[in-house]
Amino acid sequence: MNYHHPILYRDERLVAIHKPSGLLVHRSEIDRHETRFALQEVRDQLGQRVHAIHRLDKGTSGILLFGLDADAARAVSQQFEAGTVEKRYLAIVRGWPDEAGEINHPLSRQYDSYERMPDQVAPPQEAITRYRRLATVELPHSVDRYPQSRYALLELDPLTGRKHQLRRHLKHLSHPIIGDATYGKGRHNRLFTELYGNTRLLLACTRLAFSHPEGGARITVDAPLAEDFAAVCRALGWTA
Repeated sequence: MNYHHPILYRDERLVAIHKPSGLLVHRSEIDRHETRFALQEVRDQLGQRVHAIHRLDKGTSGILLFGLDADAARAVSQQFEAGTVEKRYLAIVRGWPDEAGEINHPLSRQYDSYERMPDQVAPPQEAITRYRRLATVELPHSVDRYPQSRYALLELDPLTGRKHQLRRHLKHLSHPIIGDATYGKGRHNRLFTELYGNTRLLLACTRLAFSHPEGGARITVDAPLAEDFAAVCRALGWTA
């Protein structure tokens, strides 16, 4: 089957696609049963080899950037590592966080089940996320101990790039992302499935800005919300 991913940006060195929720970036020991990978599908779609630059979690949708040659991929990957790439995400979370804030909470290195844990565990690494509340809603459904349930739409700006940083930070804030089976709350996730048919993690990368590897011009790539995410927003009355 040929999968066609919307192309958000393309030139001679780079391509950015809109990754759907549920698609792995590349083959992984965690999901050995998976047969679909963005890396292979984009290669087949373009008819040329592509090189992974960064990762998005399987459940996260939005902008996924590839290099069309190894040097371009390496140059932009270094910007991700150096923290000079501007990243913006949208998420639907449980509760009503403050209107804006910064989560400064170090995160320990996470190891997948197939990875060997080192004898000497490294100390937690600095991890910072800024957030802004864009919209709120109160639903007439009792999930916890209250007669209503509150949810919010957040804009997230991770200043560091730790594994599962946004999901872990929002859990730390007690405002977990809806649809997060690992760090979220099952009762809230189930409510969104019952009310809106939602089966995905409600987290999306909507903007990346970086310096082009050739010439250094600042490139900004924006992505609309995927339709399955946008449909939940509309159902909650968030149309703007």
